[in-house]
Amino acid sequence: MRTTGAGRPGEPDPDGTQADGSDPAAWFAAVLPAEWRGGPPTVEVDNDEILVIVHLPDPPPGSPGGGSFGPGDQARIEWFRAQTRDERMALAADAEARFGRKVSWGACAGEMAATFTMSSVPVMTRLRMPERRVLDTLIDAGVARSRSEALAWCVRLVGDNEKEWIARLRDAFAAVEAVRDEGPAARRRG
Repeated sequence: MRTTGAGRPGEPDPDGTQADGSDPAAWFAAVLPAEWRGGPPTVEVDNDEILVIVHLPDPPPGSPGGGSFGPGDQARIEWFRAQTRDERMALAADAEARFGRKVSWGACAGEMAATFTMSSVPVMTRLRMPERRVLDTLIDAGVARSRSEALAWCVRLVGDNEKEWIARLRDAFAAVEAVRDEGPAARRRG
């Protein structure tokens, strides 16, 4: 099985691609029922989880309140969540066996998007006293109930305020991976 610097031998690459070339985004685009789709799904993959956001089709023209969905984008999302649960769970079970990651779901209707489930994965970290003091201050101030919640709040804050910089880091990492794939080890395999 192919291994990159970020993965471990025998595991899928962090982008979800398997050694056999299967790709979660392509797989979900192929298996999602046509009546669910108003466009291709958005599929995000990390080392632990695959998040599938289904873009719901627009209600039929002239249908008051959006046809069988009921009025509004929120109602369409709630209808989709309730009516497709069994099918989504069956697809998730297949994908989890295929890709070795948990599958979470969401839907997008008009300008509204909602996730139904997302994994909460424990992450081990070691912090010195000054960093722990920051987390404890957030707890004392009522921003968080625990150090775990305070740390998650800090990560969200960085993610929200440094989106451009983080995107540049991801692009740089992808470029490094591409160069690594062209290196001597790749030539020996080819």
